[in-house]
Amino acid sequence: MKRLLIALFCILSLPVFANEPTATQAEATDKEAFSPGEMILHHIGDAHEWHFATLGDEEHGTHLTIPLPVIAYQPAKGLSVFSSSKLAHGEAYNGLKLEHEHLVAEDGGKVYDFSITKNVASLLLSAAILLLVFTAVARGYRKNHGGAPRGIQSFFEPLVVFIRDEVAKKSIGPKYERYMPYLLTIFFFIWFNNLLGLMPGAANLTGNIAVTMTLALLTLIITLASSNSNYWHHIFATPGVPKPLLIIMIPVELIGVVVKPFSLMIRLFANITAGHIVVLSFISLIFIFESIFISPVTLAFGLFINILELLVAILQAYIFTLLTAMYIGGAVEEHHDADYQMGGGDGADEAHVAGAAH
Repeated sequence: MKRLLIALFCILSLPVFANEPTATQAEATDKEAFSPGEMILHHIGDAHEWHFATLGDEEHGTHLTIPLPVIAYQPAKGLSVFSSSKLAHGEAYNGLKLEHEHLVAEDGGKVYDFSITKNVASLLLSAAILLLVFTAVARGYRKNHGGAPRGIQSFFEPLVVFIRDEVAKKSIGPKYERYMPYLLTIFFFIWFNNLLGLMPGAANLTGNIAVTMTLALLTLIITLASSNSNYWHHIFATPGVPKPLLIIMIPVELIGVVVKPFSLMIRLFANITAGHIVVLSFISLIFIFESIFISPVTLAFGLFINILELLVAILQAYIFTLLTAMYIGGAVEEHHDADYQMGGGDGADEAHVAGAAH
């Protein structure tokens, strides 16, 4: 559905030169003032400042922006730390400037950028929120030990129990407890950041390929670190496969080890980014058509997609956590469990659920 809407937006936004009269210089300038592509890329991309909104005209209006620290190291000049406001409007400072949100040196020298960008600031903010929320939840468990949950504890307890009983136990088996902290962390980290990304002016953290790649790499490292001899036996000596076919099967199995976390990375990145693009595309239609008849329709569709993204936010967190648990479960599966498809839950059923959700 998202792909269809994006394609529809692209078709509708194409200029029909044959049906339009030649525009004057002033009209052309006004039409070129708004660029949907630049606006969308600006909102889903990273930046060295946190821009929330613009009140009034783009050039002369008031920009609600929080400057962020720029931390750069140049081999010839050493370390530089200053506010990103010094690089606003294409200005240069200390021999540095921004080109398409990339920090470069005016003399063309090498620059190592360690700045606190919008995504990094959003990451720190979400981490602080997670610590505050679950510190309060843990405090509630200590106070109400053995009693009914109250307050914020009562909201999060069903989610924690669901991840434990329906994801960890069924996918990993008896050894699930040691992986519960990681599974709960990635579930709530992804869910919280998906929700934060839907707020006006928020960062697109889970739509950043570097963030999803890091999460996928962590899953790969934990899976390989937890793997037993049976896991590698299935890769290098797949049961029931004739030995001549192992020449083909071994490379395929080794590629599968890497492809699984790669699919986690792409799935989360693509779904979250696509959702933001669709919402921003509908908003762009208001400025493209400049019609009071189009505006209510595009706003209604944009609101509908935004509400739909609330469901996608928790669904993507669940899918990432479920597949992570399944990969770990396959790595810790014992020999007799693998032969009789026991111990790690109904593997076929879990794979069917993941495929249907995907």
